[in-house]
Amino acid sequence: MTTTRDAGAFLGVLMLDTRFPRPPGDIGNPETFSRHGIPVRFHVVTGASPERIVKQADPALLQPFVDAARAMVDEGAGMITTSCGFLAAYQDTLADAVPVPVVTSSLLQCKDFARPGILTFDAASLSPAILAMAGVPQATPVQGVEPGCEFHRRILNNETQLDLEEAGRNVVDAACRLMDLSPSVEDIVLECTNMPPYREAIARATGRRVHDIETLLVARWAGRGKPHST
Repeated sequence: MTTTRDAGAFLGVLMLDTRFPRPPGDIGNPETFSRHGIPVRFHVVTGASPERIVKQADPALLQPFVDAARAMVDEGAGMITTSCGFLAAYQDTLADAVPVPVVTSSLLQCKDFARPGILTFDAASLSPAILAMAGVPQATPVQGVEPGCEFHRRILNNETQLDLEEAGRNVVDAACRLMDLSPSVEDIVLECTNMPPYREAIARATGRRVHDIETLLVARWAGRGKPHST
């Protein structure tokens, strides 16, 4: 049964503290959700920079994310997600902290595919511990974008400019490298929540099914109330 609270629920997005451009498809662009009819609200976790989350895995940021999740649920959030796939490291803690579904990362869906491959923002920082927390099958191939490329540098350094065409080429090139190295991959999972704007280009270039945080959240939002493994 859908309660009055459920009927007015929104998707709560716990955002890193960023300023780089976010085109439609990016988790931080409201249009990404409005085009699916999903009501959304954003909560910026102050000080949670890409550098501190991705490179430093700063444990001091866990409690601020827990506090933010609880605050959003108090405001009426029916589901919680985050703006960085590396926050799969927080999945169990956040899920235990709030009474609504939590989807921290696109990586959570890897276990649903027979032969997944991961395209990530930073392969060197995507540790086995994070992959294990997300339930990613062992030996799943992982490919990152080239360190220092437009997409990587601008986002990691939290810059105000981003050449979207060049960034798209960076992401597609990385996807093609993934397929060159692991041609048996059938489903590509985009770890990074800034990659969905390039999903269709990746699918055209690789001939594979492509999944990301947008596709996962659309499915999970539609299936609220049904059990999901995490």
